[in-house]
Amino acid sequence: MSVELNTNTFDAIVVGTGISGGWAAKELCENGLKTLVLERGRMVKHVQDYPTMNLDPWDLPNAGETPAKIKAKYPKQSRWGFDETTRHFFNDDSVYDYAEAKRFDWIRGTQVGGRSLIWGKQTYRWSDLDFEANAKDGIGVDWPIRYKDIEPWYAHVEKHIGVSGEALGLPHLPDSVFLKPMELNCVEEHFKKGISENYDDRVLTIGRVAHITEGTKPGAGRISCQYRNRCKRGCPYGAYFSSNSSTLPMAEATGNMSIRPDSIVCEVLYDKDKKRATGVKVIDANTKEVLEFRSKIVFLCASSMASTAILMQSKSEVFPNGMGNESGELGHNIMDHQLGGGASGSIDGYDDKYYKGRRPNGFYIPRFRNINGNSKNLDFIRGYGYQGGAGRNDFSTLIPEYAHGKELKEVMFKPGEWRINLGGFGEVLPYHENHMYLNYDKLDKYGLPTIVFDAEFKENEKRMKKDWIEQAQEMLENAGFKEVRANHRESYMGGGIHEMGTARMGRDPKTSVLNKYNQLHEVPNVYVTDGACMTSAGCQNPSLTYMALTARAANHAVAELKKMNL
Repeated sequence: MSVELNTNTFDAIVVGTGISGGWAAKELCENGLKTLVLERGRMVKHVQDYPTMNLDPWDLPNAGETPAKIKAKYPKQSRWGFDETTRHFFNDDSVYDYAEAKRFDWIRGTQVGGRSLIWGKQTYRWSDLDFEANAKDGIGVDWPIRYKDIEPWYAHVEKHIGVSGEALGLPHLPDSVFLKPMELNCVEEHFKKGISENYDDRVLTIGRVAHITEGTKPGAGRISCQYRNRCKRGCPYGAYFSSNSSTLPMAEATGNMSIRPDSIVCEVLYDKDKKRATGVKVIDANTKEVLEFRSKIVFLCASSMASTAILMQSKSEVFPNGMGNESGELGHNIMDHQLGGGASGSIDGYDDKYYKGRRPNGFYIPRFRNINGNSKNLDFIRGYGYQGGAGRNDFSTLIPEYAHGKELKEVMFKPGEWRINLGGFGEVLPYHENHMYLNYDKLDKYGLPTIVFDAEFKENEKRMKKDWIEQAQEMLENAGFKEVRANHRESYMGGGIHEMGTARMGRDPKTSVLNKYNQLHEVPNVYVTDGACMTSAGCQNPSLTYMALTARAANHAVAELKKMNL
């Protein structure tokens, strides 16, 4: 990907290269717009910049375990998915620090591709159960769209990224355009059967993931998953969707994309006479030189909190509290998904069974609470799903205390017992008081204010978590598992890695930041299509919805440009 620029003026500017930014770049470039893509972090090229993709434990210092002195440099980033095989895709906390009025796990990957390089690939559509929830519950504000508005864009995205999964026909979890599903193992099939025999309101299926399981998909030579389960290191086969393997190469192939890494966007520029944004101000991360780039439209896809911070920093006589903040909602209504809690157990009868490969996926139990009035006696609203998996422990649990010699060797070649784990994945409500703000008394190395988070789970989330732990135990016991144990692990906001909601969509400019096409109410040529735009959180992984909203917004922007409305 070329980083040489011959001009500072473009049709469009996209800020960020993660899941949303990659899709914005692809759609805008394929529609003929000369597009500048700006990335705060370093360049990461597909395959070339995946240094650990083929390394085995014995190739790594400490077999891949992270030394304490390294973790000390990453006190916040090391809270999730961080080890010696992945740390090059995580931010250095000493450079990208933030403050926590209450603990907030803001996991960041500042590089070309962003967190699309390390995401979990779980890919689920939303339904009107989600889009209508705020209106029905009287919580927050109503979504300005419904499922019918986004359904064509879900399909558009799915056909490009490749989504494997099983069609279920559930109204509240619409089926995608699927590739063949990955397979459950024998113990997961046992659990699936146990659920179907004991419950008529829930079902177990294989996870729906953005992994190619048959054929190829467009991009940088994307082929089927090899079941290595080394996804977070970067996939040399392009089997899972990332911006690096898919959307950015597709944008580059048009000849319309220019990309500039190491570019910190600090402000959206504004012309008060035209009432339009005119471009962005950038700090070069290496030289600290301040630059300006001009465009007809701006797409903010820098990540939920970073896009919000850019808008907050875009102050002027017209926008003294930040661009797009006439409602006072910018930075508020932080949501995430609550994790940390579930159950585990073991089972007999399958000692002669095993599985092949390292499947990069687990099972999924879709939401079954508060659907169609079927949970009237619950003390919480909304719902949760489960993600989990079953597998065999290693030989260490089988070794007799004094085993040695031949006996020890024989045991070491035997797999351990079968165990199953499942964890809840719960919706978090949009509370105005859950917010982020900028601290101008503590500036970063570039002279920009640092972000402070003040957000927490509240009573609805706590009651929901209690229920999903109890239900997890009950389902395992009813399915015949033994040694069933509850997991009450504490979790914190941000820990679901789905932080969202700080520039929400809505119908009324007085209570929301964006309209139904992801445009700022006050500045229609600025679009925000990452997680900041979300009006509620649902309980499904949100990345597919981010991508669909981005594709929809980009095509809307192209149409509006043709009409000369922007």
